[in-house]
Amino acid sequence: MKKYVTLAAAIALATLSTDAMAGHAFVRAELGSSDTEVRYDGFRGSESDTSGAVGGGYWFTPNIGVEGHIGSLYNKDLGYDQELDLVSIGVGLVAKKNFGVDNTGFFIGARAGIARLTAQVREDTFDVVDDESSTKPYYGVNVGYDFNRRWGLSLNYDRRQGDFSGVDVDVDTISVGGEFRF
Repeated sequence: MKKYVTLAAAIALATLSTDAMAGHAFVRAELGSSDTEVRYDGFRGSESDTSGAVGGGYWFTPNIGVEGHIGSLYNKDLGYDQELDLVSIGVGLVAKKNFGVDNTGFFIGARAGIARLTAQVREDTFDVVDDESSTKPYYGVNVGYDFNRRWGLSLNYDRRQGDFSGVDVDVDTISVGGEFRF
């Protein structure tokens, strides 16, 4: 995982010019729906659930940045005071192209990086009974509108995958996001 983070940082720094060093830190929140597909030994099942993620990062230039996120992609009540959660934490590169003046207005964007999906069974709301993690690449695209240099809204599609002891999991998330830049 360390080599992926180092590679992402090196690529981001390589795209910088000395004029662009005065970038913007940002925070982002996303709320949406995740379609989680599970495959095991020829069997396939799919279920949707509400998802939410928070993150932040740094725009080195108006078009290139780095991001990190943490969020809940899936939650199911298993009964007997137990719940199953699918949690994502990741780091990656982001890119976007604004079509308005002064890097505002409508935009299109993309992101890609490494995400660690953790499937966990919790008891009594907080106590983790069992968990397993899988680290794989993630990617996504978005469209949106930057109202000014400080904040904007976006519609996002993201794809994350995991492999938990032979159980393949694909998570497709559609969300609405809000971003504030410092």
